[in-house]
Amino acid sequence: MSGKVVLTYFNGRGKMESIRWLLTVAGVEFEEVNLSNREEFLKLLNDGALMYEQVPLVEMDGMKLVQTKAILNYIAGKYNLYGKDLKERVMIDMYAEGVRDLMELMMMFPFIPPANKSTKLNEIESKATSRYLPVFEKALAGSQYLVGNQLSCADVQLFELTLMLEEKFPTILTNFPVVKAFQERMRNLPSIAKFLQPGSKRKPPPDDNYVKNVCEVFNLKL
Repeated sequence: MSGKVVLTYFNGRGKMESIRWLLTVAGVEFEEVNLSNREEFLKLLNDGALMYEQVPLVEMDGMKLVQTKAILNYIAGKYNLYGKDLKERVMIDMYAEGVRDLMELMMMFPFIPPANKSTKLNEIESKATSRYLPVFEKALAGSQYLVGNQLSCADVQLFELTLMLEEKFPTILTNFPVVKAFQERMRNLPSIAKFLQPGSKRKPPPDDNYVKNVCEVFNLKL
């Protein structure tokens, strides 16, 4: 295997987007293989590339990495984005897993039947404003980062989450000024500013074509 980092997933955000973000902040160049049909997925299965028969798949450092959390933790640990000791790491994990809980609700939204979308949006907004954003608002009060005195993977994932939330709820951060200020600081990091520009490897919000692609590859019927 070459030294290149290769990401295998759909041509869309999903669980791979946080990995793209973290690699970008770490300054790691990567290539992508986009699954376009079920045959490509079945070939990965037949080749034994997917430990649990799931994507995302990240090939780096001579390994085929699966499971999103494991991948993110490996990248964070390798590139000094995972705290200075075990106590910081467990706090980073706690914040990051909270972020992912809310992200996963949003990732599933495009696959919800149209009749249920309004109810699901209300649920996401309610959980975001009552359960998750208050935690991050408190954690960032008087601090530049969620944990300790340096940037971590949890900060990167929280920034990604704030952007996702604002796509659905443009004013959602109005009552969370500390989180909003954090978001603006993160925007000014050179790697992030570049990734936010048109033409980067950042993926757009999921649309009907993305949903169709995922359903075809996994042989799903909505």
